[in-house]
Amino acid sequence: MDTLSYKTASLTKSTIDKKWVLIDAEGQTLGRLSTVVAGLLRGKHKPGYTPNLDCGDHVIVINAEKVVLSGNKWDQKEYIRHTGYPGGQRVRTAKEVLKRKPADLVEKSVKGMLPKNRLGRQIYRNLHVVVGPEHKHEAQQPEKYELNK
Repeated sequence: MDTLSYKTASLTKSTIDKKWVLIDAEGQTLGRLSTVVAGLLRGKHKPGYTPNLDCGDHVIVINAEKVVLSGNKWDQKEYIRHTGYPGGQRVRTAKEVLKRKPADLVEKSVKGMLPKNRLGRQIYRNLHVVVGPEHKHEAQQPEKYELNK
């Protein structure tokens, strides 16, 4: 038995192969879309996944304004932020966020699924959310990723 073939190969920055992936969010449920995007950003779909490195792909999400929420979440789901001043808590529903900045729904959802450290911030920079079907990353020749396989 060849024991050398069972060694776990650990990736380094020079051996990482980053690709560009295009995902269409039209008609997709927000949470299910976000889990797939977060997994692609982390690189968990690759055989050489290394948890302490940014080994994931660049992900472009188009049609972010056409994402779907189930049930009454458009009116009941709240996004809370604080200005930093006393009494400065501000609340917006998902419907209000969609009207003001549609890309924020997807961005906030994916960001919450990434690690809360320097690596998570570095991985988050590989996410590109676009409102509408056109994006500016055609030169990278992104591969279309089918969610409902």
